[in-house]
Amino acid sequence: MTDEEKKGAKIGEFKGNPVISLPVGGSDRYPFTFGLSKAKAILEYIDDIKKFVEDNDKKKEESN
Repeated sequence: MTDEEKKGAKIGEFKGNPVISLPVGGSDRYPFTFGLSKAKAILEYIDDIKKFVEDNDKKKEESN
């Protein structure tokens, strides 16, 4: 997905706490929503997440 196709994140609030909602698969129907604590964890482990995606995308491509 190119940057032009990518939908923007939406900032909101849940029970008085800030949350961010990210569209999944280019759709707003079932967003991935999380708060500040999970956002901090994602940032702390972003390299591990990138490696996880890279490793598992390769496996998916190899099986096709």
